[in-house]
Amino acid sequence: MTSSPSSSAITALSGDQIRQKFLEFYAAKGHTILPSASLIPEDPTVLLTIAGMLPFKPIFLGQQPRTVPRATTAQKCLRTNDIENVGRTARHHTFFEMLGNFSFGDYFKAEAIAWAWELMTTVYGLPEERLLVSVFEKDDEAFELWHRQVGLPKERIQRMGEDSNFWSAGPTGPCGPCSEIYYDFYPEKGLDAIDLEDDRRFIELYNLVFMELNQDDEGHRTPLSAKNIDTGMGLERMAQVLQGVPNNYETDLIFPIMTAAATLAGLTYSRANASQQTSLKVIGDHSRAVVHLIADGVTASNVGRGYVLRRLIRRIVRHSRLLGISDVITPQLATVAIELAAPVYPNLQERRSVILSELQREEEQFLKTLDRGEKLLADMLAPLKRPKHKKQKAAQLSGRDAFILFDTYGFPLELTQEIAAEQGIGVDVAGFETCMAEQRQRSQAAHETIDITVQEGLDSLGEELHPTEFCGYNQSAVTTTVTALLVGGHPAETAAAGDNVQVILAQTPFYAESGGQIGDRGYLAGTDCLVRIADVQKQREVFIHYGKVERGTLKVGDRLTAQIDLSCRRRVQAHHTATHLLQAALKKLIDENIAQAGSLVAFDRLRFDFNCPRALSHDELQQVEDQVNAWISESHPTSATIMAINEAKAKGAIAMFGEKYGEQVRVLDIPGVSMELCGGTHVSNTAEIGLFKIISESGVAAGIRRIEAIAGAAVRDYLQQRDAIVRNLCDRFKAKPDEILERVSQLQEEVKTKQKQLAQLNTELALAKTQALLGDVQTIGGTAVLISRLDGVDPQGLKTAAEWLLSKLGQGVVVLGTQPAPAKVNLIVTASAEVVQRGVHAGQLVAELAKVCGGGGGGRPTMAQAGGSQPEKLAAALDLAQTRLTAVLES
Repeated sequence: MTSSPSSSAITALSGDQIRQKFLEFYAAKGHTILPSASLIPEDPTVLLTIAGMLPFKPIFLGQQPRTVPRATTAQKCLRTNDIENVGRTARHHTFFEMLGNFSFGDYFKAEAIAWAWELMTTVYGLPEERLLVSVFEKDDEAFELWHRQVGLPKERIQRMGEDSNFWSAGPTGPCGPCSEIYYDFYPEKGLDAIDLEDDRRFIELYNLVFMELNQDDEGHRTPLSAKNIDTGMGLERMAQVLQGVPNNYETDLIFPIMTAAATLAGLTYSRANASQQTSLKVIGDHSRAVVHLIADGVTASNVGRGYVLRRLIRRIVRHSRLLGISDVITPQLATVAIELAAPVYPNLQERRSVILSELQREEEQFLKTLDRGEKLLADMLAPLKRPKHKKQKAAQLSGRDAFILFDTYGFPLELTQEIAAEQGIGVDVAGFETCMAEQRQRSQAAHETIDITVQEGLDSLGEELHPTEFCGYNQSAVTTTVTALLVGGHPAETAAAGDNVQVILAQTPFYAESGGQIGDRGYLAGTDCLVRIADVQKQREVFIHYGKVERGTLKVGDRLTAQIDLSCRRRVQAHHTATHLLQAALKKLIDENIAQAGSLVAFDRLRFDFNCPRALSHDELQQVEDQVNAWISESHPTSATIMAINEAKAKGAIAMFGEKYGEQVRVLDIPGVSMELCGGTHVSNTAEIGLFKIISESGVAAGIRRIEAIAGAAVRDYLQQRDAIVRNLCDRFKAKPDEILERVSQLQEEVKTKQKQLAQLNTELALAKTQALLGDVQTIGGTAVLISRLDGVDPQGLKTAAEWLLSKLGQGVVVLGTQPAPAKVNLIVTASAEVVQRGVHAGQLVAELAKVCGGGGGGRPTMAQAGGSQPEKLAAALDLAQTRLTAVLES
């Protein structure tokens, strides 16, 4: 590692020592040492833990009471907003550790400033003459504390504006000025015209935020009743200073990973060129990030946190390829990263096998597409690299091409941008996003629940629509009023028998589709009408009942009875509660980090999507099914309670990521089994479910698995259907149920034997046909040439025939074509080396022939195959082969 110009008089400390000294210092000041929170934050609206204060945000916002007055943490964090700068600057990272001390209405500026200075100068031994501080330009109190209490000369205190020295949690809420401590790498340059934003000379080490104000939605700020302290010190930055190295990467926190990567690439870091060093830094940074993400329960996918993980893994692979490493590399690097951090984060060691297997699987999957994607991208970029006049715009890859790479080859847009940028070429991101939007529209078109006509009809009613009062948790029928009516999607006052209608009621017992649970069925009955309800949807808290008037006339203002189909409701309740049991069983038996990624709760089945990097074995699925049935038979009561969201989280209720929750939430509790935020309908006791049966398990996306199952009455339907199938088989095979498996096995063996015999006969027939073709050999320009059609063979058989015929010719050319299916053509050209030297190129010739048949292909000069979709033009293609070979061989 290279020494920094500022390191000579400072005692070096390891990263672990820096962390430990920080925590011990503040523990001695009355702070409680709290463990790092997960990278997956408790708040379901936040993707990742991006700052040390995030776990305490509810306390700072007044949403939760404090548990301790003072706290100190070493918090693992992950950000990707500056990912393109990782490895290219001295201090940008994705994964980093933030050391922090926090006061929740306890001490304030005077103590925070005094302790920060003591920590920096006494504990870490930084020379006072190398430290400067910044304060908010209007914060006279902080300025005076630094000057009079600490004794810092005024010329070492810089007043700075709101952009750099005022912190806020968002547009509204707690906020306040901050003060930052900077380290000077070159104090010999003096204090004239200091620019603290010059990161070549200064590095910000410690940020003290004084949360003393509250900002309202109009931007007005008023004093908080309780003033708080929130600080952050980057561990990697302090390690750079105390270890005397030129950047964060060359510290003992990251450098061992870079060294391991360099060894695998046959390099020495100090002798590597600038580009190679950048790649090693990216690999070092990202390797730390991915092991912590996986350890905290993230699996690679194309959405949310899973996409962050996938993107980081693929960047590691990409940069390892730039270093000349072609083998799988991430598990080896992860091993080093785990060994470095496991003493502080033991969950890395506990989940070591999961981390390594996830990385192995994801990298192998990416490598399968990387070669093809890189080659295609190279072809796309080649014409854009031609010299241009200075006045011409910079070359740019089209958004359509970038989308093809993403959609067909799994090539991330960021990777396309990165490779293109290396060659000075841009990417049309707007065009790419347009293609993505078009794809989303195509994929969602079949899943629209509210058609455009209905939506326009609802919009036209405007203020006439009021939120529907839902009373379906406790009532299956209610007398209510029709407040609005649409016929065929258009507002109407009346509807007659036969009309398809959308009805809005003042009150309803019908559950509207949400949270994965489908809408109720039932009917609306009045004095002079009957409406059959087939579905219920919800728009802006308005319940829309989709149905058909079966009798009489329905009018706005009618009083009628809304009655749900109790049979359907009981079925969906059984499936919804079973879904909760299923998630609990998966967490208990497979992986506690499993989380819901989507669900469907219907009358006839349930579907549960969850994050998992691998398929579940038959034994695991059986264990999960047995566990759910055990909980059902144990007759656990269920209860639904409305409570504050913070209270629900404190009790351990599971929230689904991506769902938006209000201040009050509904919690479904199955004591000792499951507790989840859920607005759906459920059984009152698990015994009401009866039985649970897993039907299938499959993969629906990278890192996402799907279980389909049935419960309650649907199991009876399933068993009746299966019993009918077994009885039918018994009749056909004239066997008892327990004899069917043996009879099927016997039939399979008989079929295999017949298939082998048929294959042998086909081989003999193909050989006979092939031998007969020798009579069609002609001589062109002194060379043996065979051009013929050979039907009844597959592509491999065609290749075998061509090779055998050429071996019989010795020197020559063989061109064969076949029609293996109604709309398919296969072609092959093979030529001896002597004929190739005379100008025949098999790959070029077969490509030309395939084009005639509406296809394409190519290959080597001596052997090439191709296909087409127009067998009616096969004869023309073979005639063209005759013409082309004659022209070459007789010239």
